[in-house]
Amino acid sequence: MSSSDPKLKKLRIQTGVVKRCGKEKLSYRKEANLQKEKLEKMKQEGKDDIQIKNMSEQIQESLMMIPDCHRRLEKAVGEIKVLLQEFESESGSIAEAEQPPEIREAKAALKESEGHLKAE
Repeated sequence: MSSSDPKLKKLRIQTGVVKRCGKEKLSYRKEANLQKEKLEKMKQEGKDDIQIKNMSEQIQESLMMIPDCHRRLEKAVGEIKVLLQEFESESGSIAEAEQPPEIREAKAALKESEGHLKAE
């Protein structure tokens, strides 16, 4: 299998999608948590109701993005699993060291994504 193989190219792209979706979900979760802390600080400092309301809306927007990222990640994981199964059925059971780097990277991304899927 050469690196110009269209299936390997598709696997590389899908690996990138899985990585990006996982990072996005993590990023939105961190952002929402930081905003919650900032909101609590604003309340303690007695900031204007308008500022507090705006911050609450920003938190809600961040929280709304998490389920969307989760759905996209689930879809991408499903697609990468299918691609990996195709490679395994075509190549049989070859040693991990002999596998193309794209396959090893895809498996690593898949393993990492499991943690993102289990996270809230």
